[in-house]
Amino acid sequence: MKKTVLGLLLFVGMLFADTVFTGKIMLLDKNATDLAYNLPLNKQAYQKWLCEATLKNGKKVQFLSVKSMMQVYFHQDYFKRHKLLDASISKLYVQDFINGQKIDATKAVYIFGSRMVGPHGDDLIPFVSEENAKLFMMKNGGTKILPYAKLTKGLIRYLDM
Repeated sequence: MKKTVLGLLLFVGMLFADTVFTGKIMLLDKNATDLAYNLPLNKQAYQKWLCEATLKNGKKVQFLSVKSMMQVYFHQDYFKRHKLLDASISKLYVQDFINGQKIDATKAVYIFGSRMVGPHGDDLIPFVSEENAKLFMMKNGGTKILPYAKLTKGLIRYLDM
């Protein structure tokens, strides 16, 4: 009886695992480099910044930071044309900067204008909740908390200046 209940709970948990994960984004290839900035992904200091995309063909691609991932996401045609991406991006994932929780990028909130600088300069810092973002802002500053819908090509271009 206990095994049946535990099995059912595990199954239900897996159904909802598409949007929230308990683990961190783990580096898939220690020799990989970022598609947008060609920087190595394996530096220990970058682990909190790692992001991941799942392509429509099932492959996973990892990025140095939110800015890098969004740079590729907004310019997928360029990266496919130059054979840097095998297929279109179907899902985006980020890590909560406080607890490392892997989350669907469309459900995260992002801090803009923090004193914290990413691996390639100014960046967006992802969080699972607005509460986590506010806690971070108390210590590290920030201008705005943005939902995913407010991340635009123009914002990413501005961060890249």
